[in-house]
Amino acid sequence: MRTYTAATAVSGALVLSALVLPGAAQGAEHHDAATDLRSFASHNARPQDPIGGTTFKNGVINKGKDIVLGVTGKKAVPVTFTAFDEEGLALTQAFLWQGTDSSNTDTITGALGTDDDPVCTETTVAGGYSYSCATVFTIDPAVDFKGGNGVAGPWKLFLGAYDLYLNISIDDDVTRGSIKRAAKLTANASPEPVKKGKTITVTGKLSRANWTTGKYAGYVSQPVKLQFRKKGSSTYTTLKTVKTSSTGTLSTTTKAGSDGYYRFVFAGTTTTGTATAPGDFVDVR
Repeated sequence: MRTYTAATAVSGALVLSALVLPGAAQGAEHHDAATDLRSFASHNARPQDPIGGTTFKNGVINKGKDIVLGVTGKKAVPVTFTAFDEEGLALTQAFLWQGTDSSNTDTITGALGTDDDPVCTETTVAGGYSYSCATVFTIDPAVDFKGGNGVAGPWKLFLGAYDLYLNISIDDDVTRGSIKRAAKLTANASPEPVKKGKTITVTGKLSRANWTTGKYAGYVSQPVKLQFRKKGSSTYTTLKTVKTSSTGTLSTTTKAGSDGYYRFVFAGTTTTGTATAPGDFVDVR
C-alpha cells in the first residue's frame, strides 16, 4: 500500500482524471469517473496545500467475490471501507483503477467511478472519528470495456478524502479485486441409450465473453474436467482432464458403466470466470 505525500496526492488524482477523459484511456473508460475525478482533484489541487491525515482500511470489493461480466447488462458492484481522521471528514470518494502507477498516465489502463459519493456513518472514537462507508459501482461491459479485453484481471481500490479543513488524503491501493470475462460451457454425451461397457463420446464447447465484439468466442487450449454423477447420487467424480481445441471445442470418450450424468467443469483463470455445463443424462442398458 502507498499513501501519498502532499505533492503526489494531487498529481495522482489529476493523472486519473486525465485517464478517463473521453478518448484518453486505452482500456476501460467510464465518463462518470471523468466527472467525479476532475471534481475531486479541483477542490483543492494546489501543491502547497497540506496533506491530510485520513487513513483507510478494510476495503472490500463486491463482497470479496470476483466481478464476472458477460457482454451485455449492467452489474452493480458494492464496495465498503472504513476511514479514520482526527478532525473529521467532509467528503470521501472511491474509484476502481488498473495499472502500475496512478501518477503516470502511461501505466494506467482503466478507471471506473461510483454512481454516487460513498455514504459514511460517523462514530466518535479515541483520538478522532471513524467512518464506515459504502458505495456502488455500476459496470456496463458494453460501454466501459468496449476498448479491449486487456483490462480483465486485477483492479485496485483508489480512495480519497477531504477533512473538515479541506486537506486531501489519497490511497491508491487500499484493496484489490478481479474483473473477469464470463465463460459458458456445454456438454453432450452420446449415444443415448448405450450398452454397458460401450464407448460414450462427450463433446462440448468452452467460450468466453469478448467485450470488444459484444459476442462470446471459443476459449482455446484450456484444461476442462470431465465429471460423472451416478443416478441417485448427488456427487460428481472427475474422470479425466481434457483441453479445448483451437476453437474452444471439447471431445473425449469414456466407457459406459451405469446410468448417470456427464458434464464438463472449467476452473477459470485470472481473466475469466468459472463455468459448469449442465449434466447430460445417459441411460445404460
